[in-house]
Amino acid sequence: MTAQDWLSVFGGAAAGAVGATLLALGARGFGVAVEDEHVALVTSFGKLVAKLDKPGLHVLPTKWLPWVSVEHVSLARDFRVIHDLHVNDARGTTVVADLWVELRVIDPEKALFAVEDWDQATQNLVVHAAMSILGSRDFQQILDDRSELGAQLQRDVSAETERWGVKVEQVFVRHVALTPEVSRQVFGTVAARLEQARAVVTEQGRLDAAQLEADTSKQIAALVAEARAQYPLAVGRALARLKASPPVFAAYNALYELAQLRGPRTVAFRGFDGKDVRALDAAMLPEPAGTNVTR
Repeated sequence: MTAQDWLSVFGGAAAGAVGATLLALGARGFGVAVEDEHVALVTSFGKLVAKLDKPGLHVLPTKWLPWVSVEHVSLARDFRVIHDLHVNDARGTTVVADLWVELRVIDPEKALFAVEDWDQATQNLVVHAAMSILGSRDFQQILDDRSELGAQLQRDVSAETERWGVKVEQVFVRHVALTPEVSRQVFGTVAARLEQARAVVTEQGRLDAAQLEADTSKQIAALVAEARAQYPLAVGRALARLKASPPVFAAYNALYELAQLRGPRTVAFRGFDGKDVRALDAAMLPEPAGTNVTR
């Protein structure tokens, strides 16, 4: 091939590339690309003139006109997180909570024309409803009923947001906590209550132990008194039976008298047979040799 032929080939390729580029720019300039789960709203002088909801490339010859604009609205489910919402509960305690809001646009026309900024308006509405609902409960109730409170928030804001073409599907109350200052106060109060409860339990235990000891002593005293009362009665009945046999009764009395003596520490004088000697005279008598008597 000659140089002129090569020049013709390169010129044709360049012309084709330029034509393709111009065609692509024209398609972009006169076309609207719609993604899946999206809607393109075409407005002219601020009024809606077309609604493109099928995914793909749509030709719009008037797109380049300055008074024509295209707004892309997503219909997919989305979420918003509202961090560090400060609310005063029913007792005036400052509670910090995070809100998780799941929503989606169900009517793009209302979302575009019914409210200036549906996203910010929805978040403001959720915050206002949360402050009203959480402010009517104390901190413990907020902790215990977070699922119920989220459902109530969803019900309260849905009627208003649906007028804007937005559906709030779920609201979750997350990460409920207290501010550091309030936390220290609460912990101090809980510690004081625990100490008070410990003192009450200790004192009550001491009183219960003393009462139990007193009741036990009373029962023991009653049983001992009853036992002591039974002893003389039993002895009396035994003696009554012994009196039926005078020799046995006399022998018992003799043994009982001897049992009262305290061995080497006691000297008993019972007199002499047929002699009238006093105990003092008997004590003055000399001891027989080989005896060891302790007086």
